[in-house]
Amino acid sequence: MDKLLNLIGLAQKAGRLAVGEEPTGAAARARDARLILVAADAAENSVRRVRHFADAGQCLWCRIAADKDVLGRAVGRSSCAMLAVMDIGFAEAIAKKLAEGDERFAETAQRLSVKAQRAAERRREAEAHEKNIRTGKKKQTAKKSAEAAPKVRAEKSVGAPRTAKHSAAERLTGAAKHGEAKSAKKPDRAARKRSAVKAAARARYADSRPVKRGKGSAKKEKQ
Repeated sequence: MDKLLNLIGLAQKAGRLAVGEEPTGAAARARDARLILVAADAAENSVRRVRHFADAGQCLWCRIAADKDVLGRAVGRSSCAMLAVMDIGFAEAIAKKLAEGDERFAETAQRLSVKAQRAAERRREAEAHEKNIRTGKKKQTAKKSAEAAPKVRAEKSVGAPRTAKHSAAERLTGAAKHGEAKSAKKPDRAARKRSAVKAAARARYADSRPVKRGKGSAKKEKQ
């Protein structure tokens, strides 16, 4: 009993207890109550109210062996007929202590243990979600990137196979097409003008005799 009362006192110091009828009812209606404890000498009206609170808050309740005076001293009061434990960890620990001294509380302890496990899982999921929000998703590691690169290259090669022979042929075809396009390009105005000047010069000096260099002019040879 002393260990049980010590746990109740620790829960009171942590601010996880609702002591008295009205606080217990408020905690149950708000769905904050996890376990409601009733003193052994509590009135039947108080017990009936506790049943109503437990049904409204969908929580467990049990009647312990400690009377109102003992339970009140554990929470720093002169007397206490009922109280609500609002922490699943404290509720599980208190139920286990009750089950160690009385087998009638074994089912209550087991149900609270399952609820505590589910609450711990939800808490871990919430913490992981908050961490992902703060830090963002993890980037792909270098090892995974190196493993994924060959797969990507293999997919590309399967989708469009290319050999060295095909590549060379394509380059030659492209060069030929480029040459044809270049030759078919119309000359600009300056090039046409230069061609016309050259053609006129060739027509003007078509009948002239070539000049012999190094041996004098043609007139001197006749003399």
